[in-house]
Amino acid sequence: MSRNGTPLLDIRDLEVHYGGIAAVKGISFTVEAGETVALIGANGAGKTTTLKALARLLPAKGTLRYDGTDLTTLPPHALVQRGFSLVPEGRGVFARMSVTENLQMGAYGRKSERKDAIEQDIERMFELLPRLKEREHQLAGTLSGGEQQMLAIARALMGRPRLLLLDEPSMGLAPLMVQKIFEVIRDVAAQGVAVLLVEQNASLALATASRAYVMESGRITLADTSANLLADPRVQSAYLGEVG
Repeated sequence: MSRNGTPLLDIRDLEVHYGGIAAVKGISFTVEAGETVALIGANGAGKTTTLKALARLLPAKGTLRYDGTDLTTLPPHALVQRGFSLVPEGRGVFARMSVTENLQMGAYGRKSERKDAIEQDIERMFELLPRLKEREHQLAGTLSGGEQQMLAIARALMGRPRLLLLDEPSMGLAPLMVQKIFEVIRDVAAQGVAVLLVEQNASLALATASRAYVMESGRITLADTSANLLADPRVQSAYLGEVG
């Protein structure tokens, strides 16, 4: 629960349209403080659209509350200042900036804090992700895909989020790098950060999250603990490559 006894993220009847097309069709879900929740489903199910709507990057209808505050009244930068961070699909690092400069940009909403506090957090990111320390002066655009994903997560963490939204963190990465990225995600969650994870690799998402929602064609069709969904024949057949 959040500070006021309600879920940290409480979404009711979320609708998102692209022109006349309904991409998200009245879904409801919650994320508790410190909890990891996954959204799984096929391409085009509406998962990324959902995250973009939560981050105020797309207009949406419905009741969207974060820590008791109406999300629809806040611009994106205000969300970051309140501890709400999105790591978008495709990473979106600042290619012409160094690794360190990218991390500094992640703390732009903390301008009132002492400089040494931000520098300490940069060092904490380097401890969490030693590969970034090795590349601290390198331009982000020259990093490998996996290194850019690490940087995108670290940059989001520089805002000291209470809720981290992750959109397809494993996309396009080699298996060993995927394993490392998800180790980082579990480390972040263990520190008390709530995580809403969109991930097409359903088995990996369910192994990481405590609960999950299955999206199909803009609707949530299943919701349960990850353990129960892993054992559900419908999920096994559709998303885990298993046939009962």
